[in-house]
Amino acid sequence: MKRRTFVVSTPGRIDGALREALKFDRDEVLAFVERGAVYLNGRRVKDAGTRVGPGQKVMVVLEEGGESVVAERAQPSPPLVVLHEDQDVIAVNKPAGVVAQPTPGRVGDSLLDLVSAHLKYEAGLVHRLDRETSGVTVFGKNPRATSTLAAEFREGRARKEYVAVTPSGLKEQGVIDLPLSKDPSRPGRWRASKQANGIDALTKYRRLSDDGEHCVVALYPETGRTHQLRAHLAGIGFPILGDSLYGGGGAERCLLHARVLDLTGPGLRVEAPIPEDLSRWMK
Repeated sequence: MKRRTFVVSTPGRIDGALREALKFDRDEVLAFVERGAVYLNGRRVKDAGTRVGPGQKVMVVLEEGGESVVAERAQPSPPLVVLHEDQDVIAVNKPAGVVAQPTPGRVGDSLLDLVSAHLKYEAGLVHRLDRETSGVTVFGKNPRATSTLAAEFREGRARKEYVAVTPSGLKEQGVIDLPLSKDPSRPGRWRASKQANGIDALTKYRRLSDDGEHCVVALYPETGRTHQLRAHLAGIGFPILGDSLYGGGGAERCLLHARVLDLTGPGLRVEAPIPEDLSRWMK
């Protein structure tokens, strides 16, 4: 039997705690609850809306007898949207809810699986977007191209533009220069603070609109740290809508989209259209 156990750190619903702690999407959480695979303080949970509090212990049975307890609920693979393809590079529009690469206990295909199936051989993974983030992702089609692309990201030559939705009140433009460090009180979370001994991280931003309740903002990361944009916006008091890990609510998913990617080496600029769940905020 394969199982995962964690202790709740913040009050809320058990479905939210599962999504935050184990990076499950909503359908996976519902599937585990419906199969009776979730336990709270040793008692089976029958309702995904069950309230939980700090210190309570949650256990999830991921596999029994070597097989996933929700394998039969695996969803059909989403269609692969190719934005650009040449002899060296393929760029695709990653849907929200798809992981970048296979992970233990994950039901369904990763973006790497989908691209590799399209190519009929293993694609070269060079960068990743978070599960709930949508937008431009590139892969190498051969070892030389993969190495070149990886160097673009590693050496900071890949220029990126993201779009996100935040609470109202963000300044017209600015620079967030806050080091990032792992949050010891919240596994999987990063904190943006000059007080902690963190790694340098720099994000420029430009507000696109503000309707009095929410802002749409363009984000230009100058560094490529894990959760940089999410942690930076939360660090200045404007968490991205739907980003429950960093205090954002009001949406079904973290409303962050990788809209543009400029690669200086290949001389390639790729744009991904704004998804419907984000574009309605822009209207």
